[in-house]
Amino acid sequence: MVKAIRVHELGGPEVLKWEDVEIGEPKEGEVRVKNKAIGLNFIDVYFRKGVYKAATFPYTPGGEACGVVTAVGPGLTGRQVGDLVAYAGQPMGSYAEEQILPADRVVPVPPSIDPTVAASLLSKGMTAQFLLRSCFKVEPGHAVLVHAAAGGVGSLLCQWANALGATVIGTVSTKEKAAQAEEDGCHHVIINKEEDFVARVKEITSDNGVEVVYDSVGKDTFEGSLACLKTRGYMVSFGQSSGAPDPVPLSDIAVKSLFLTRPSLFNYAATRDELLGMAGEVFGNVQSGVLRVRVNHTYPLSQAAQAHEDLENRKTSGSVVLIP
Repeated sequence: MVKAIRVHELGGPEVLKWEDVEIGEPKEGEVRVKNKAIGLNFIDVYFRKGVYKAATFPYTPGGEACGVVTAVGPGLTGRQVGDLVAYAGQPMGSYAEEQILPADRVVPVPPSIDPTVAASLLSKGMTAQFLLRSCFKVEPGHAVLVHAAAGGVGSLLCQWANALGATVIGTVSTKEKAAQAEEDGCHHVIINKEEDFVARVKEITSDNGVEVVYDSVGKDTFEGSLACLKTRGYMVSFGQSSGAPDPVPLSDIAVKSLFLTRPSLFNYAATRDELLGMAGEVFGNVQSGVLRVRVNHTYPLSQAAQAHEDLENRKTSGSVVLIP
């Protein structure tokens, strides 16, 4: 038996229960991993509330962790006991002291990268990677708008886009977060509560607009984000922390021939080669100093409910990690 967080009903943070679970031994194609650090992501909140549906019920939340392989399934090669590995995405179940994982979904972690950093980074880092390199290919001279610029993904997007030669505009909610966004490479920071971000973006870009908007906020920013785009610009909606955006008539994006996409990490890391390529680029950028990971908050795994509450109430910045 190992300890894990279990969800028996949908609701607020209080539905996250600390319980004993049986996980068994790895079968063919699987490894058993003792988690050293677990990443907390806003998608965990979406599943807890029922915005996204868990495949089984009750369930153990979480889709990101870094740990040490403690057992390998029969006939498995390429992984061995003692390997430091990480995973992000599927399967759900990382809020646990140990878990069984498909061997083809774990990636090796370079020894120079701390497990806490790896657990906080892989999901957000690979998200930043596909948003900047595949969803829309950011190049020198582009102007990009990043909402929630001090958040876990936002912080990485700003640093990486800056390194790619883009002009980075970020929106945040407080002066403290504005200071962090500037450190992370934002050339212009807009505090939403004090300024109209649409007017400010038009001013910054001399009315031209930006090539791409990365919007993880959703309802509160979506309409304004579309207004910030230049002709044939890309609206990349990859989250909805303020709620689902209102439906968009096609005529709204026809006016400027805009592109609109709602991507997910799973579809961009669908094959083993894609997964290894993305993870390798993320870890490489950490090692070279392009990306500085902000693990600003750690909580004991048993206090996951408090971590969720703080995340939803915007009391956190950077990445949040749970420690078993």
